[in-house]
Amino acid sequence: MAETLTLNFKKPKSETLTRAQKEITTSDVVTTRNLVKRYGNFTAVDDLNLNLREGEIFGLLGPNGAGKTTTILMLMGLTEPTAGSVRVLGFDPVRQPIHVKRVVGYLPEHVALYDDLSARENLMYTADLNGLSLKEAKTRVGAALERVGLANVAEKKVRTFSHGMRQRLGIADVLIKKPRLVILDEPTLGLDPEAVNQLLDLIVAMTHEERMTVLLSSHQLPQVQRICSRVGIFVKGKLIADGTIQQLASQLAGGVHTLHIAFDANGMDAANALQQIPGVLSVEREGDVWRVRATSDVRPELARAITQRGWSLYHLSERDFGLEEIYLRYFQG
Repeated sequence: MAETLTLNFKKPKSETLTRAQKEITTSDVVTTRNLVKRYGNFTAVDDLNLNLREGEIFGLLGPNGAGKTTTILMLMGLTEPTAGSVRVLGFDPVRQPIHVKRVVGYLPEHVALYDDLSARENLMYTADLNGLSLKEAKTRVGAALERVGLANVAEKKVRTFSHGMRQRLGIADVLIKKPRLVILDEPTLGLDPEAVNQLLDLIVAMTHEERMTVLLSSHQLPQVQRICSRVGIFVKGKLIADGTIQQLASQLAGGVHTLHIAFDANGMDAANALQQIPGVLSVEREGDVWRVRATSDVRPELARAITQRGWSLYHLSERDFGLEEIYLRYFQG
């Protein structure tokens, strides 16, 4: 049985922790500086500078071959950089891969589980591989199964699980060692909408309650937009954009805010009233709606100018870029 398996790991001399590493309190969970990976004449990752902060969900976006998987492999210490440096919670994945693996949980696109073992036996095996005592393993396994909603099927063979259940068990497997960084590679691929929502809610809860940092690699733009606090867009090995969706939208707009407003005035009086507001660059009418371009968000000033003149305000909003439009514009550019 997996519970009686004993594995003893010896700490490699090259991975002795320094006092500074033991006392890591930095908010940067991942830091890369001018990171490069080449395969012969092909550059898979080109001059990558990236910071992941504690407790955030960072979405890594890009087409196949953009460099996302290669970046993940370097973070995990599974392939060596050609140039540059990378640190994961202060550890060097090249020189200290065992320490990195102890604090990082990785869920690949296709979860590797033992079909002939039950859900509990799979997790107990993982706990044993991580050197947990039998008592601690049982506690963590029970908590992880409860966390992902599989406690009621803990004794069932994994071969009977649906794809969504396997993905949730994969999350539970990642949680066993209480990682500080979780890397998820297309975790919702092939799931039905209900299973997707359950998994996304679980990821968000993990970051809030466990203070984990999540790196999410995905092509599913609506899902990334829903849960990610920041996104990075990869194209041909380069990180061409990095920030919140609001920041990326602002960059696309060149720092100009486009506001749409509808009210019951018309003609030159209305145009002059809007044009006089500080920061307004231009005012154009499109049917019943006025389009105002400004150097800042002047919605309060617009509303005040209209109501002070006794006009009725029907609509006021800022033109918003969705992640899909942002992604397409950066990719095409």
